[in-house]
Order: sequence, then C-alpha cells, then structure tokens
Amino acid sequence: MKLGVIGVGYVGLVTGACFAETGNQVICMDNNKSKINTLNKGKTPFYEPGLDDLVSRNLTEHRLKFTTDINTVVNDSSIILIAVGTPSQPDGSADLNAIFKASKSIAKAMKDYKIIVVKSTVPVGTTDKVYQIIKDYVKTDFEVLFAPEFLKQGDAVNDFMKPNRVIIGANDLRSAEIMKELHKPFVRTENPIIIMDIRSAEMTKYAANAMLATKISFMNEISNICDRVGADVEMVRKGIGTDKRIGFSFIFPGVGYGGSCFPKDIKALLHLSRENDYRPKILESVDSVNQEQRKVFYKKIRKHFKSLKNKKIAVWGLSFKPKTDDMRDAPSITIIHNLLGDGAIVSVYDPKANGVAMSIFNDTIDYANSYYEALEGADALVLITEWNEFRTPDFEHMKQIMKTPVIFDGRNIFDPKKLREMGFTYYGIGRP
Repeated sequence: MKLGVIGVGYVGLVTGACFAETGNQVICMDNNKSKINTLNKGKTPFYEPGLDDLVSRNLTEHRLKFTTDINTVVNDSSIILIAVGTPSQPDGSADLNAIFKASKSIAKAMKDYKIIVVKSTVPVGTTDKVYQIIKDYVKTDFEVLFAPEFLKQGDAVNDFMKPNRVIIGANDLRSAEIMKELHKPFVRTENPIIIMDIRSAEMTKYAANAMLATKISFMNEISNICDRVGADVEMVRKGIGTDKRIGFSFIFPGVGYGGSCFPKDIKALLHLSRENDYRPKILESVDSVNQEQRKVFYKKIRKHFKSLKNKKIAVWGLSFKPKTDDMRDAPSITIIHNLLGDGAIVSVYDPKANGVAMSIFNDTIDYANSYYEALEGADALVLITEWNEFRTPDFEHMKQIMKTPVIFDGRNIFDPKKLREMGFTYYGIGRP
C-alpha cells in the first residue's frame, strides 16, 4: 500500500519505518528541514534500538522516503497517518494545534479519496473534529479513523512488529477492512485486531496508559509504607507479582514515571474529566504520588548529608527509562535541579542522554564519558535510570575512586546486604 506519515517524531518515524519493512511504500513528512536532512542520510534524530537499521535499509531499498512537502505526501498516498505531537498545556489539556494544522494541510492538498488515520494520542472527540475540518475544505469522499500506538520507548520496533493487539476506531466498514489488511503482517500469531467506534478507541488509549501509570504510583505508595514499617518492598513485589491477576509488569518501585506519554496523558485525562463535570480521584492520586515520589527520594539524600554544599554527587542515568535518550519529564531533571539548588557539584553519565542533558543544564553540571569517571571523588552515587550496564559494576573499584562510599539506589537494582557488607552506606526505595 502507499502510505503517508505526517510527523517524524517518535511515533511517526517508528510507524513509517515498520510499515516500510513489510513492503509498503511510505513517505514521511515533517516541517523540520534539519530532521528530514538527517533522515535522508539514513540517520535517526533520536535513539531507539533497531530503528537506525530499519530506516537505513528501507531508504536503500526505496520503500521509505522523507520530505517537507505535504502535497507530495497527500498526492502519492492512499492512506495518510497523522502522528504529530500533542504536548500538555499549562492547564493539563492536550495541545491539538499541530493535529488541526496537519488536518487543514491534508485537506487543501486532497484531490481524490483518502483514508486519514489519527495516530497521535488525543482527547475523546478529537477525531470527529479532524473529520469536520477536512469536510469543510474538500468535496471528494474520505474517511477519518483513529488507530492508537502502544509503543514502549526502548522496545518500540518490537512492539510495532509484534503487537499484543491492534485497535482501530472506525465509523466505516470499508476503511476498517483496509486498515485490517495493512496490519495483518504484524498479527500472524493471531493476536487480535479489535475494531470499535472512534470515541471508544480514543478512550482506550488513555485508559491503557492511565492503568499502567496507576500500577507504578500504587507500588511507589507501597514502598513508602514499607520504609515506615520496616518491610522490604522487593519481597512484597515478588509476593504480589506471582498472583496472575496482578503480574510483575509495572510494579517496580522507583523515583516515579516520566517520558512523553504517562505524565501528559494522565494530565489530559484529568482535564477531560473535569471539563465533563467529573472528579477522577484515583487519577488525581496517581499524578500526585508520581510527583511526590521524586521528593521522597531526594529527602533521603538531604537527610543523609544535612548540608549538600560543595558535595560532589555522581548521577547515573538521565533518560526517563533505559534504551532511550528521551528526558521529557524525567525524574533526573527534578533531582539534579534540587541538588544544584542545595549547592552540590553534580557529575552525570548516561549511555545515550548526555547530549540531551546539555541542552537542559548547559554548563551547570559536569558530563562524564563513563560511569566510573562520574564517580571519581564523589561523596555519593545517585542512580536514577536502570541501564543494564549499571547493574553489576565493580564495587571494589567504586570504593577506591569515591570519596565516601554512599549509594542512593532509585531503582532498587543493587543488593543492599552485599553492599553494606562491603562497607557501603546504601539507601533504596522501600527497603529496610
């Protein structure tokens, strides 16, 4: 099939590259000329495992193209996917300007029947508005659908290629069948393609992210109770995770969630609820607990040192999760700002996000080339993101190069008993 993708951010680029990999002809469009130039050289503007190879291969085999020209995308495609950003506004609502602007641009360029698919996460009712915008400009037939993505950063290519399910929100049977055909290569193991009305599909996306965020905040609350009563949250996690009704996914305590989805989508769902005269108390708590968790962790650091002035603190991990360079709403930002505000000297290392951090902190912190370099002369290590390479470091070497052997483990990846036996002072999340 001939596909056009509007927006080459995280969702748009993964979507375009994966559809090209299954033999479709895909044109991706973005107004950012620098991004398009980078992509036309076979390089991706952000880090996502496996995506570089996918883009490079499909460019070489002429199944994937990149352009800044909306007319080319619309005229050369039968299905057009909108995958632009919907960031949070100050009141928590989703900023839909990019969605509506893309809709108008598509409409102005349309000359014949098209299927337009909204991929961006949008409040319930947005796809209907997109339909109306296009209808105001064109006389030809068209359909507008909503097909949300369910991609984990750090494993997005695998998630797209092997989805648990595909959700298609459609009001027209013909276009829904075409979308089913497009997705068939990805569900050969019989994972379902679920067709539903558009508004239910829009709500499904928000509900899924809200449920996952709820599990994270719930477990963080349990960890805080464990801290106060002397229980070990890791034992509790194992005890409840083996219950098949609960499972182990998203019940790891830590410093809270971040990234481009959970914080934004929870706030948007809260705003949508209030607009419709409903107060969602559980979701309010999910958001509140997540923000508070960063403070809970930082209080451990402040309590240990009393004064952080001129203390050198090494930070391992900056991205909001491993296998990405994304620092949007990352807990590391809050914690580092707190450290700097209290007079600490901060040295950081992240396998992929050091460059992104430079655009946030400039020269207010030191950027190390390795995790051991960050530790040299440090009064403490603060681990925020659980990259695999941090899991089994040389602790004896760490003791030798640190000024004082103190570890604040924001992801509970180290063994407290082992570290204390080695002479480290160890602080975890919900661990005695």
